Amino acid sequence: MTAWRQTADGIAIAVRVTPRGGRDALLAGDDTQFGARLAAAPVDGAANSALIALVARHFGVAKRNVTLVAGQTARTKRLTIAGDPQALARTAASLYAIVP
Repeated sequence: MTAWRQTADGIAIAVRVTPRGGRDALLAGDDTQFGARLAAAPVDGAANSALIALVARHFGVAKRNVTLVAGQTARTKRLTIAGDPQALARTAASLYAIVP
């Protein structure tokens, strides 16, 4: 799996999270996942909430359009983002400086 793939109603992404990582930032990771640094601690879902807000802000969608589908308690998480698949893929590619 690449770090993102287009779906019928948006994109699916994989993210490796570093909680208590200072400031919130979504970064290019390796070929299989993005990287995310979160200021929030992994307590009571705070890091997951912070990740959803960060991804929504970066991709320019509402938080309700971002869904955590796997990895609720793991460092590697899978999320879906609802919206225009091509526009979302361009945003994802911009982290890797790839122009599709």
